[in-house]
Amino acid sequence: MRKVLLSLGAAVLIAVVGARAAAADGPMFVTQDGTGTATANGSLRYVAVNTTSGHGTDLVEVSRKGGSVGPALRLSGVWGLPYTSAGAEGLSRDGRTLVLGRAGIGVSSPSRFLIVNPRRMKIVRTISLDGYFSYDALSPDASTLYLIQYTHGTSQDTSHYIVRAYDMRAHRLIPGKIADRAEHEKAMAGYAMTRTTSAGGRWVYTLYQKPSGEPFVHALDTVGRAAYCIDLPKNHALYNLVLTLRDHGRTLAVHWRSGRPWLQVAVGSWRISYPGGGFPWGWIGAAIGGALALLAAAGLLLRRRRGEKLEQDAGQELGLA
Repeated sequence: MRKVLLSLGAAVLIAVVGARAAAADGPMFVTQDGTGTATANGSLRYVAVNTTSGHGTDLVEVSRKGGSVGPALRLSGVWGLPYTSAGAEGLSRDGRTLVLGRAGIGVSSPSRFLIVNPRRMKIVRTISLDGYFSYDALSPDASTLYLIQYTHGTSQDTSHYIVRAYDMRAHRLIPGKIADRAEHEKAMAGYAMTRTTSAGGRWVYTLYQKPSGEPFVHALDTVGRAAYCIDLPKNHALYNLVLTLRDHGRTLAVHWRSGRPWLQVAVGSWRISYPGGGFPWGWIGAAIGGALALLAAAGLLLRRRRGEKLEQDAGQELGLA
């Protein structure tokens, strides 16, 4: 059964990421230093670095070739790159827009985001929103910024939230939430474990764990402004799972870090299947077979020991022992 849940891409409960990180207004999960976020071709990376005075931030361009440092932008205040379950993000697919979040020791409203043109190293504008928001995703052309809004009106409660869309061209928060039209829940909950993005940047897939422990995959269409959720079977090792897109983006594979497959989801129909087709009876059969083999071996050992005991008793009665 498919149900829709809202995305919690940036709401990961992590206080320290990479070399330095900071909790932010909103709350806004951001990171400084580390490897930063890369362009689509990987040739450049952008890193937010706290200045030596501690009262400002340098946005630095780093080249993949030799790690040479290019242009830098000095920002007033402490800012960082958005941090999600995939690491540092915030850069549009076309490389023309970069989103940063306001960082600080305390948390407060309004939530602030800084929009930068990284090619020109120029501030485009600042977004200020009343309430508590964090970054979720960005459409390929940066026309839509997706944000997580925490609905309990406090930065300390990240368990209840909705996903919102901000129109970057009209400079306004779009009314309503991004959710499946068949879903009528006011707010959702979950914690992001890992995510992957389609080659063109349109689809963002995130593996979440509900507070009750059940896993689900959240599919966000950043162009169509729609969200879908696929409930998965229970799994007690979600921290060890990885999402990978295959068949030119038509199949979402969920597998262990070792490469061993678990299941796959057909993009669009959101149907779940298992490698080899159908429910993984082979795995269960192998497990049952192994258990039966162990029981049989234990029974044989027990019978052998009982036979040896009977022989000893008989020998004693006959005076042979």
